[in-house]
Amino acid sequence: MIIQGELPFLTEKNHIISIVGAGGKTTLMYALAERFVQNGARTLVSTTTHIYRPEERLWAKSPKEVRALWAGGTYAVAGLAAGEGKLKSLPQREQERCMRMADIVLLEADGAKKMPCKVPAAHEPVIPDVSDIVIGVMGMSAYGRPAGEVCFRQELAAQLFGLAPQDIMTAERMTKILASREGTRKAVGDRDYYVVLNQCDSAGERGAGERIIQLLRAQGIDRCVLACLSSDPPLYSARK
Repeated sequence: MIIQGELPFLTEKNHIISIVGAGGKTTLMYALAERFVQNGARTLVSTTTHIYRPEERLWAKSPKEVRALWAGGTYAVAGLAAGEGKLKSLPQREQERCMRMADIVLLEADGAKKMPCKVPAAHEPVIPDVSDIVIGVMGMSAYGRPAGEVCFRQELAAQLFGLAPQDIMTAERMTKILASREGTRKAVGDRDYYVVLNQCDSAGERGAGERIIQLLRAQGIDRCVLACLSSDPPLYSARK
């Protein structure tokens, strides 16, 4: 559920949304997909890297199967098996065709090995040129813990942000990563940038999240949301 803030694009169509960062990207992507379906949007979910394979009833391996899932009243997760229970994107022409057919496209454009914080490598994230919205996710479970325990690519966190493995993740340090063009905001360019602070499960995490929002707003980043997402129940449900 959303605790604070809003995502105004949820009532709109014709967006290609890339989700980057760590700490709940996949859960957020599927929750948003359900909400868009509820609003009547033909919704495509896919990846520019890899995502975990969804339930068979949601998996589409071709544009024809994508259309069939939309006709059945759900979203379609388009991709090909990539081993280890994951999917990669469809071949380029088929992927582009599916994206043209869709009202909304949701792309997981980053990976974080299920850790709550991430600093991207040189080849990351993979945001397509056609994407107009980027959502940067960070898990508040990182707050108050050593960087070496919670930050994926910790060696880059040390190199780019001076975060040694034993350094504690404070609101200020988390904000620095979220706001930086070398951190979660990397490759965003002039696209609309939203921050979702997930895993706000305790009062302490919510308080730290509110502090991060204040710090981000001071840097001109004012599209911020506090959330407590879980895979069951979803953030929004398309089920009647």
